[in-house]
Order: sequence, then structure tokens, then C-alpha cells
Amino acid sequence: MAFDSNNLIVVLPEIVLLTATSIVLVVDLFVKDERRALTYGLTLFSLVATLAALGVTGGGGEQHVFDGNFVRDPMADVLKASILVISLAVFVYAYDFLNVHRMMRGEFFTLGLFAVLGMLVMVSADSFLTVYLGLELQALCLYALVAFDRDSKQGAEAAMKYFVLGALASGMLLYGISMIYGATGAIDFPSVNAALSGGDVDKVVLVFGLVFVVIGIAFKFGAVPFHMWAPDIYQGAPTAVTLFIGSTPKIAAFALAMRILVDGLGTLHADWQGMLVILAVLSLGLGNIAAIAQQNIKRMLAYSTISHVGFIFLGLLAGSDDGYTAAMFYAVTYAATAAAAFGTLILLNRDGFEAAELHDLKGLNERSPWFAAMMLIAMFSMAGVPPMVGFFAKLFVLDAVISVGMTWLAVVAVFFSVIGAFYYLRIVKLMYFDKPLDEIPLEMARGTRAVLTVNGVAILLFGMFPMLLLGTLSGTLGG
Repeated sequence: MAFDSNNLIVVLPEIVLLTATSIVLVVDLFVKDERRALTYGLTLFSLVATLAALGVTGGGGEQHVFDGNFVRDPMADVLKASILVISLAVFVYAYDFLNVHRMMRGEFFTLGLFAVLGMLVMVSADSFLTVYLGLELQALCLYALVAFDRDSKQGAEAAMKYFVLGALASGMLLYGISMIYGATGAIDFPSVNAALSGGDVDKVVLVFGLVFVVIGIAFKFGAVPFHMWAPDIYQGAPTAVTLFIGSTPKIAAFALAMRILVDGLGTLHADWQGMLVILAVLSLGLGNIAAIAQQNIKRMLAYSTISHVGFIFLGLLAGSDDGYTAAMFYAVTYAATAAAAFGTLILLNRDGFEAAELHDLKGLNERSPWFAAMMLIAMFSMAGVPPMVGFFAKLFVLDAVISVGMTWLAVVAVFFSVIGAFYYLRIVKLMYFDKPLDEIPLEMARGTRAVLTVNGVAILLFGMFPMLLLGTLSGTLGG
């Protein structure tokens, strides 16, 4: 088949990001340590340039290119924009951490950019081949980032666990893909869906393949019982890396689930719905209950993430446009909220000290009312307290679940959310009602303060006017 140069227009954002990342990689080789800010600046410019390329090429209907392996559609445009914007904030927050702990090395930025590239590929994947390519590009970069602190034994152990368990999950996903290919004879999602609709497939092989695929997706989300990597990785990795892992990859994981389960295996909704019900209930239960017992705030937020994954699964299993939109809204807003929470935690760091325990937040309001207010907004949003955006994220998901007759599942979600509110409110109590452990002043760059302020205001703004975001997301699904 002749090569069509018009295909390159569709993948222009990915081309721009790949080219810019390569330039950052080469330039960093010639930059001295004291001028590493140049690498940081080029990194931010790379993300802005990619965002601009997305704005130029986005819009319009679906476009399938590269023989059905890549798709550009409204959902891809919105999710890519969300990933790029939140990644910008993540790198801004991380810069202060890397400076304070003398880890300002170019590898952090290049690995981070390549991971973002993997996420963009996952979002536009239109076949199992492209999904796996993007997934592994993201995963390999994250494995290395977890071990970024070369002097940390805990970080090296966490990276090894992540690598081994990630390889196992990738193997299961690949095995499931091979079984689905064997049953349908197709690898791109439209053809797989057409084969399933035709009904002339081996049902037994297909269901076994579906089970392995769902296991792979559940691992990438960190859903129970495939969550065992999350708490150790969140705690063992440098906080800047934990910030990265805990935010934008959740949007990419949502895209992964949508492309595979809805676009490719939507005909088997009745089969994967039951699996997601189990994963959602287990994640909501264990995530919220286990978080209560944690004293390390990064482990607490890891279990918190697991519980939020349960809500995303609730939206997906509803099997309706409203459910998919609610799940997308939840994934995007949670990534932004997690960035604000970890960003505030990062800014509490100073030379020789990394804030990681709950007691490090004691009396934060006395030391810096502004810092405390940003963390308050993030915690209230995660707890689902109005008027924060997290309240409406939960509300939309629950409404979608109830609308398909699964009221009991909504009741379970509300019950565990009430339990989960305890550990979020505990942080608020520590910040506002306890005495600080020290009186060391908190300092930060003006740019970082501005980004964190915008982040916090966005959480509040989209909570007060949720339709600003929900309407945009709903339009991507035609709902």
C-alpha cells in the first residue's frame, strides 16, 4: 500500500513531542549541572509546542490512519490536552523537588517526556498493537523513574517490584490479546468489533482472552486485587516521581480501557461488566479501609487512588454514554486533584528533609495559610465535599450507575466514600487544629506558586460550574 503523507498530519502532536524530546536529550548532554534549568525550560516548551500542534490538528470527526492502527477523534483530542496540561503542572512542581534534593538531572525530564508520548499513543490507539506499543513506552520510562534516586535502597526495591509485576501484567495482557486475535482473526478494534458482531467466533477462547485483558487493564489502574504494587511504589519513589505516576497515567489508563473494552470489545459488555463490578467493589472497600491505617501520606494517597479507581470502573461498567462521560470526567478531575495534593506535599520539602508522614502536615495553617488552603481544596475534592469538583465527579458516576438499574452498587460506593472521608478530614484536622512541629518558613518560586494556585482554583471552579468541563467531555462521545 502506498504511503499517504496526510497520515502525518494526524500524528503531528506525537511527532512534535518525539522531536522535541530528542532535542532535549541531546542538548542536555552539553549542559552543565548549574545550567540544568535550560533542560527544564525546553521540557516545558516541548509540552506547549505539542499542545499547540494538537490545537492545529484537532477538531472535526474521526480519522483512522496507518491501516487502522491510529485514530484521532474528539475523545482523543480532549484526553491528550488534559494529559499535556496536567503534565506541565507536574514538571513545574517536580522542578523545586529536584533542586532541593540535588537530583536535577536531565534524565528525569527526558524519561518523563517519553512517558507522556506513550500516553498520547495509548489515547489514540485503534488496535491492540498500538495499545501495547504506547503502554510499554510509558511503563519502561516509569520503571526507570521510580529508581531515579540512585542512593535510595527503598527506591531501587520499589522499582524492581514495579518492573517484575509490570512485566507479569504486560504478559497477561499480551496473552489475552493473542487469544482474542486467534478467536476473531483481527487486531484493529473496528475489525474485532465487527467479527464479534458477526457471531462466528470461538466463545470459549474469546472469554479466556477477555479475562486476561481485563487483568492487564486492572493492573495498570492499580485495582484490587492487582494493586499490590501501588503502595510500595508510591512510598519508595521520590515524591516528584510519585506525583507523576499518581496523576496523568490515570487518564491514559482510562483511554486504554475505553479503546479496548468499548471500541474493541463492546459487544461483550455483559461479560466484562461483571468483572468490573467485582474489581470496583473490592477497590472501593480495600482502598478506603486500608488508607485509614496509613501514617505515611504517600501510602495513604496510594490506597486513596485505588478507591478512586473503583469509581472510574463504576462509570465504565454502566455501559452508557453517560457512564463513559462520567468516568472520563472522574479520571481527568482526579488527575488534576492528585497533582495539586502531591504538588503541595513537594513544596513542604527542604534540603535534607522530605515530607512523607502525616505528622509533617501538623500546624501547616500556622506556617502558611496558602499552602494549607491548597491542600484543603485537594483533600475536600477527593473526599467528595461540595463545592469541589470531586463531589460532582462522584455524583455523575453514581447517577450513571443508578440509571442502568444498579442502585445497590451506588449504595456500596456511597458507604465506602463515607468511610474514606475520615482519612481526608484527618489531614485537614492536622493542618488546622494541631501545633506545628517546627517553625521553619516555607518558600517557593513565584512560578510554582502561580501554577499551584491555578490548579487549586480549577478544582474549585469546575466544582462550582461542572458543566463547563462535563459538556466538553460529553460532546466527545456524542452524548
